[in-house]
Amino acid sequence: MIAPDVVVAGGGVIGLAIAWQAAARGLSVVVADPHSARGASWAAAGMLAPVTEVHYGEERLLELNLESHERYPEWAGELNEASGRDCGYAETGTLMVARDADDNRALNQLFDFQQRLGLEVERLRGRECRQLEPALAPSTRGGILVRRDHQIDNRALLAALLTACERAGVHAVNERVARVDLADGRVVGASLDDGERVSCRTVVVAAGAHSARIEGLPPEVVPPVRPVKGQLLHLRGAPKERLVPRTIRGLDAYIVVRPDGRVVLGATVEEQGFDERVTAGGVQELLQAGFELVPGIAELELVETSVGLRPGSPDNAPMLGETSVGGLVLATGHYRNGILLAPVTAWAIAELLSTGEAPEIITPFSPRRFSNRRVVTGAGS
Repeated sequence: MIAPDVVVAGGGVIGLAIAWQAAARGLSVVVADPHSARGASWAAAGMLAPVTEVHYGEERLLELNLESHERYPEWAGELNEASGRDCGYAETGTLMVARDADDNRALNQLFDFQQRLGLEVERLRGRECRQLEPALAPSTRGGILVRRDHQIDNRALLAALLTACERAGVHAVNERVARVDLADGRVVGASLDDGERVSCRTVVVAAGAHSARIEGLPPEVVPPVRPVKGQLLHLRGAPKERLVPRTIRGLDAYIVVRPDGRVVLGATVEEQGFDERVTAGGVQELLQAGFELVPGIAELELVETSVGLRPGSPDNAPMLGETSVGGLVLATGHYRNGILLAPVTAWAIAELLSTGEAPEIITPFSPRRFSNRRVVTGAGS
C-alpha cells in the first residue's frame, strides 16, 4: 500500500466525513474499519436538534452544535453533488411534548433555560400541540415547538459519504487500526488487525466508543471515551402515511418519521459497557413511551431493532484536535451528537490536517483537557 498522508481509524459518520473533506483538500487518505458505515452511526436516529437537546452546563457545546447545524444545508448539498446521492437532509422541525403535569413542569424549566440562551422556541398548550399534530395522545399537556431542529436520514448520509470518499480517492481498508506506531514521540504509522503496517505521519482516531482500545498510545493521550448503549426500534406503516410530520420528543423517547414513512423510535441510555444485545426490557420501555406520545404507533409493523454504542466522554463533549504526540489527532467522544457535529468536525479537522492550524471553534474541545484524567473504557472492555 502506498503510504498515505493520513490514516483515519474509524469509518463511522465522523471518520468518513473527515476523510472526504481531507481528500477534497488534496491529501491522500486511508480509512481503516472492518465495518465502515455501521456501528453507532448506522443505529442513530439522525436528529439535528441542538436546541431541543440542550442540557444544563453544556453551553459551550451548544455553540459548537449550533455552528454545525448552520452548516448542514450547504454541507448536505455539497455531499449530494459529490456523491450523486440524496443524503436525506429534511427540514421538519421538532415538537417536544409533555405527557402529564410533571412533564409539563419540566418543560417549563427547559423553556426558561432555552429563552435565557436566546434560542428560538415557542411554548404551546396541549390543545395547540394537538392542532399541529393530531396524532398526539389526547392527554398531551403542552409542548415546545422548535421550528429549526431538523433531521437527516443517517443511513442515506452514510451511503452518500461512502460514495463521496470513493470518488475523492479515499482508500478504504476493511481492517481495524490495532496500534498507532510511534518513534521519537511522534506517529510513524498504523498497524492493522491483519498485521499490515501503513506508514503515515498522521493518524486521526475517530473510532467512536472503541477509540480507547487502540494500542500504542501513551496513557496521557488515550481518549477517555466509554460506550453508552442505546436501543432503537424501527417501525413501518403505509408508504405514503406520515404519522407525525415533525420529530416528536418526550422526556423519555423520541419519534422520527422519515419522508418515506419509516419510523424510528428511540432510544434507551444504558451504561452497560460494550453490550450490544437487544433486550426485552429495552423494547418494552421504548414501546410504552412511544405509545404515550403517539398512540397510533401501535398499528405500525415492528421491522427492526438496533443497538448503538454512543462514545461518551467525561463532560459529554467531543475531543477534537492534536494531542501531545506529534501526528496524533483525535476526533471522538461525540456522545449523542455525532450526526449533528459531522459538518463542523469534518471541516475543522480537515483544516487542521491541511494547514497545521486548528480553527478557534474547536479549541475548547482539545483532547489535552483530559491529559491528567484516568482512562475510562467502560465495563466489559
